[in-house]
Amino acid sequence: MSDTRRRVKVYTLNEDRQWDDRGTGHVSSTFVERLKGISLLVRAESDGSLLLESKISPNTAYQKQQDTLIVWSEADNYDLALSFQEKAGCDEIWEKICQVQGKDPSLDITQDPIDESEEERFEEIPETSHLVELPPCELSRLEEIADLVTAVLSSPIRREKLALALMSEGYIKKLLGLFRVCEDLDNREGLHHLYEIVRGVLFLNKAALFEVMFSDDCIMDVVGCLEYDPALVQPKRHREFLTKTAKFKEVIPITDSELRQKIHQTYRVQYIQDIILPTPSVFEDNFLSTLNSFIFFNKVEIVSMLQEDEKFLTEVFAQLTDEATEDSKRRELVNFVKEFCAFSQTLQPQNRDAFFKTLANLGILPALEIVMGMDDLQVRAAATDIFSYLVEFSPSMVREFVMQEPQQTDDDVLLINVVIKQMICDSDPELGGAVQLMGLLRTLIDPENMLASTNKTEKTEFLSFFYKYCMHVLTAPLLANTAHDKNSKDVPEGSNKINPVCPDNFQTAQLLALILELLTFCVEHHTYHIKTYIMNKDLLRRVLVLMNSKHTFLALCALRFMRRIIGLKDEYYNRYIIKGNLFEPVINALLDNGTRYNLLNSAIIELFEFIKVEDIKSLIAHIVDNFYNALESIEYVQTFKGLKGRYEQEKDRQSQRHSRSQLFICRYRRDARSLDEDEELWFNDDDDDDDGEAVEKRMEDDFSDSYGKYMEAKKGTFWYFSLVFSLSLETTLYTLHKQRQNSNTYTALVGLVDYPDDEDEEEEDEEEEQSPRKRPRLSS
Repeated sequence: MSDTRRRVKVYTLNEDRQWDDRGTGHVSSTFVERLKGISLLVRAESDGSLLLESKISPNTAYQKQQDTLIVWSEADNYDLALSFQEKAGCDEIWEKICQVQGKDPSLDITQDPIDESEEERFEEIPETSHLVELPPCELSRLEEIADLVTAVLSSPIRREKLALALMSEGYIKKLLGLFRVCEDLDNREGLHHLYEIVRGVLFLNKAALFEVMFSDDCIMDVVGCLEYDPALVQPKRHREFLTKTAKFKEVIPITDSELRQKIHQTYRVQYIQDIILPTPSVFEDNFLSTLNSFIFFNKVEIVSMLQEDEKFLTEVFAQLTDEATEDSKRRELVNFVKEFCAFSQTLQPQNRDAFFKTLANLGILPALEIVMGMDDLQVRAAATDIFSYLVEFSPSMVREFVMQEPQQTDDDVLLINVVIKQMICDSDPELGGAVQLMGLLRTLIDPENMLASTNKTEKTEFLSFFYKYCMHVLTAPLLANTAHDKNSKDVPEGSNKINPVCPDNFQTAQLLALILELLTFCVEHHTYHIKTYIMNKDLLRRVLVLMNSKHTFLALCALRFMRRIIGLKDEYYNRYIIKGNLFEPVINALLDNGTRYNLLNSAIIELFEFIKVEDIKSLIAHIVDNFYNALESIEYVQTFKGLKGRYEQEKDRQSQRHSRSQLFICRYRRDARSLDEDEELWFNDDDDDDDGEAVEKRMEDDFSDSYGKYMEAKKGTFWYFSLVFSLSLETTLYTLHKQRQNSNTYTALVGLVDYPDDEDEEEEDEEEEQSPRKRPRLSS
């Protein structure tokens, strides 16, 4: 078993002054030959790799904080921290560091850090002066003490020395004792001085002082001192708020007293930082960095202690999902889980990963299904915040859960449908909750965060699930508010009458705008699924009904939806738009808008300008054929004349192509007739010729002339007709030639000498005549 005393977490301070977790391991101090000295080594508990190797330098300032932390700087802006699981381990390593540096282990800091800019000032301080000399802690010396504390803040060296002096003499508790005396005597001047003193001590930025000031017996007096700001006429009542107004509720009894004390301390320190202390100026920005670290490590410790207490968390989720749990109790449980998740944001990624996996295993998502459907607005709001933490952490985890639900439950109680219904039923006039939920839905259906998943089918499976089980719930308000759209033919042209079914209620209009924004996102990212849905539901027609809304922002959302569809330049969509005559409501809105130069006017014109620039021929032809008469009068932009020009150019090109094709056909017909006349003359001449050699020569000449004429005609005709009629004509001429050879007229031409090649030629001729490919297709 590993020695738990040496178990540590290694932290480094990043550029944003936040601590990054570098891993968990076991620390040891040993001599490293390469570094020529005693060094701190931390090896990872998972694989034994080296997480830290740091030589204990004699001049490095090490600080011990909160009994389990050791913090130091190795280089400029490179701070390190070891967080020990047990105090004994921290003390052991601290003694080793002090031994190497020759320091007293009872101190919480081994060196006075020297800033280069302070070297000259440091030389002015006598070497024998190890501590700042503090005035006696008396009422009459409070002003002197306040001046001293304020004066040292500008010097890092003197801040260190003052901190050591305050610790060594137990000065803090004496000052807090004077505070109680001043308050009993209503000594306002003394209380004002104590405000300056306590504020200055906080700005010393020392963890050892914080341990004293934020202990149970001191922290409320510290808060009391900070109530008496000299700039205020009346003191604030912070202690009254912390003790009476702010109530610590244990939804499940916390048996660990250390955990309970840590929660109280963290809440009060956070209150001091966020509420009581003024916002630090640019020059004071780093004065409270240790206070930030103090709160950070407290939160990490609280989350770790709760997460390790499986019995506690199991009981929380059991009561959260129990139907017998009272509403007030459930409200407290939900608020606790919300606060728990908020604390987890301080964890490093790997620790946060383990945290949310623990919540998932305990059943956080089924619990959210129950509480998000409750009538209590506070519970629903807290549940929404918890759901947002889960979605932001791992959308895939949420998707995996919801895809398993249809096997176990009805569509109405699916988690995503519960979220959609909560978005639709948001009672906030500004729809703050609906906006938040819409953003979460968009994250869940965004294919971009599905690509990195190890499950390659996640995108296909989840989108199929969403469109099958959830899309009808999302579009229900949209379809309901556009259900009774009158046929556009029934509305007189140029009418600016508002469609009676268009939502004039501002909250309803806002909700529809959110739904349209999500649908527009789907058009851009879900090509196949959303296209099928739009066609099946005739969704674009229903959306364009909203062009008549008196709320311009809603009309613009409807127009943006159509613009995104046209922007895809998908002919499938284009045919759908043309068939449904879906430009009509857009053009009616443009005409109703008149000459007003506003966003609606510009957006509609941009839509047509895009069609013109991209030369979408099918849409251009549809627009010009059906709407140009109405648009012709719009001359303050050249968009519609440009559309007409594109339309005319395309008609001219089509006309020219048609004319050329007709010309080619006519030329072929003319050449074919001339060939028929030549053939007839050729046959007439052949009948009168009795000389075998002359006949044969004329036949060959005529064949060559006819074929030559045909080839000249062939060059000017369209290739398709050329190929077809070439094969037909060649076959016809060759057949005529063979028929004449076989006729009685040419019997005299048969050779008297039998040449060896004649038989082969005759056999080839017979084969060619029998070939189906060369058999002429002529009518008798």
